This record gives sequence, structure tokens and C-alpha cells, in this order.
Amino acid sequence: MMKIVLLLALLTVSESDSSRVVGQTGEDVTLSCKYNIKHYGALSVCWGRGVIPILGCSDQLLSTDGHNVKEVSSRYQLLGGLEDGDVSLTILNVSETDAGLYGCRVHIPGWLNDEKHPFDLVVVKAPQTTTSTTLTRETTTDQTASTTGQLTSTERLLTSSSSSITAEVREEV
Repeated sequence: MMKIVLLLALLTVSESDSSRVVGQTGEDVTLSCKYNIKHYGALSVCWGRGVIPILGCSDQLLSTDGHNVKEVSSRYQLLGGLEDGDVSLTILNVSETDAGLYGCRVHIPGWLNDEKHPFDLVVVKAPQTTTSTTLTRETTTDQTASTTGQLTSTERLLTSSSSSITAEVREEV
């Protein structure tokens, strides 16, 4: 009985070393999980949220039998090559609520052989980018003056540039 308690304590300690991954809101984040498919063949894998339990996956996000993927939500996808043993989880359009613990469990046949890959996902807000344009508008009136039979007029032509409207003055005599 003491050996089982010691074994469970060692399993808990070794699993606490999770990989920290930082992602930005609105972007896709990939949590890397791979196994040696040449050695083991195609294996079952599950991804869950929270601490990886002794058996299975808690709060399961998706799973695979080594050939087919069963998704719970289309936001969670395996975009690596299953045929290469790449079962990395990609979370699409990450939000702050996605932050927390995740776990990949590769089911290797035999007692207590499963590979466990824990992750701590930290999500930071993406920097805000703003674009502002200032437009200045000038209202003018045409003026006409008459002096000894000559007509003088002043026209103002408005032209626009990227951030303001400018006035160009032309005089005709």
C-alpha cells in the first residue's frame, strides 16, 4: 500500500512541471504534443482542460483514435499530421477565458505508461491599434469686384490630402 501512495505522489510531482504558453487575444495558439508513431503505431489521444487526471481527460476538448478526430468545438483543432504522431492542439481566436491549464494524454498500452503533457496557457490582450483622420473644412464665398471695366474674381479650390483639406487660391484678371 505504501508503494502505491509513493508512486502516486511521484506522478503528481512530475506532472506539476507544465509548459507555459503565452498567446494574444484574437490569435491562434498551438499547444505542442507529439509521440513516436513509428515505435508505437497510431495511438488514442485526448485533450482536456484542467489538471490531467489519473485516467482519461477531464473536461475533454477533443480526442482521436489515431486516425479520426472527435471534436467538441470547432475552435479546438488538431492541425498537425496525425500520421506523424503530431497531436498538437490549436485553439482558434483565443480569448481571455481560454487561459488556464490544459493537458494532452497519449494512451500508451500497459499500466501507467500514458504520456502526459500539461500546459499553462496565459492569454494577454493584443495591443489596440487605432487610426484617426482629422478633416478641417473651410467655407468660402466667391468675391467679384468691378473697377474701370475689368472683372476680377477670386476662386478658392478645395483639395484634399490624407489628413486635412487645404485651400488653394487662384486669382484671375
